[in-house]
Amino acid sequence: MMLVLLLPQLPEDILLLLFSYSDTQALGRLSQVCKKFHSLISRDTLWRRIAKVSLNTGITRLGTDTFPHIALKERVKFSQNWKRGRCRQEILLRWKYNLLPWLQLDDQWLYLSQAADIRAYPLRQNGVSFQRRPVSVYTGHQDDVCRFVVNESHIISGGGDGKIIVCNTCNSFYAAYSAHEQEVNCIDSRGHVIVSGSRDKTARIWSLCSNRLGECLHTIRTEDRVWSVAINPLLSSVMTGTACCGHPSPLRIWDLQRRSVMEWEEPHDSALYCLQSDGNFMIASGSSRYGVVRLWDKRQTKSLQVFFLSSPSSSPVYCLRFTTSHLYTALAHALYMLDFTHSDPQQGK
Repeated sequence: MMLVLLLPQLPEDILLLLFSYSDTQALGRLSQVCKKFHSLISRDTLWRRIAKVSLNTGITRLGTDTFPHIALKERVKFSQNWKRGRCRQEILLRWKYNLLPWLQLDDQWLYLSQAADIRAYPLRQNGVSFQRRPVSVYTGHQDDVCRFVVNESHIISGGGDGKIIVCNTCNSFYAAYSAHEQEVNCIDSRGHVIVSGSRDKTARIWSLCSNRLGECLHTIRTEDRVWSVAINPLLSSVMTGTACCGHPSPLRIWDLQRRSVMEWEEPHDSALYCLQSDGNFMIASGSSRYGVVRLWDKRQTKSLQVFFLSSPSSSPVYCLRFTTSHLYTALAHALYMLDFTHSDPQQGK
């Protein structure tokens, strides 16, 4: 008892060292002891070790913090909700006719594709709702935009015309080139690299360097139609999601020698239309049927959580994007949001 009473009198650096050996539950209890403990335990330095091994906290495998404006203590709390599937579901936007939408988010904009156009909507301060009238519209494809990605000042899109189009949001720069024999179903870009996937059963890696734009660096033959792709933050590997027709494992990771190094099976044999990684352990995937979103932990072989988005009829999850606290999904008729800052006890059961 005397030791407990003396603890608050210890120097801060000693207390921080002692607290660093505690787990999430113990830190939560210690923060309720007194104001001094509560203040110390709110510091990011105590939570970084826990955040590195938790799902979707914004800490990448390299240790980079992608959401430094949000306290790590809060992000670890959100991580528990992701792991347990606890969230609040909301429809942000509906449209009259069924579309094949794709979306991207950054700090200030929500980009949404509709037919052959890509529209930019400014996000409001709450980071969830957005103005219904777009500020900018990007065009160029002769067919519908299948997928697009925002890489710094570039909007890179793949279309039903088999082309990749690169637009610069800061100036009038525009480039287009033929990429696949059939429609470009999916695309991703990081650094100076673009990766695309197609119905022609290939994924291709392209240069985004201005002097080599449109040059194909590698071709990966997947033996199945490619519906989704993602580049590892280290630029060392590529992830593909295929149609689940010609290969039993539609979710695969390839190294740059085009060898499959990791595989996961989809329980219901559905094509994976979209996927995103947190840059560490978590993968979120959207399937071609019933509005199904799955969360995966790369340290496990089975899916971690599954969400069936309410829908009057079956719709693929055409696109999903997430932050540490919210997951946004685009279906044929609406834009959904899952809010993991609020725990819904009915979810994840």
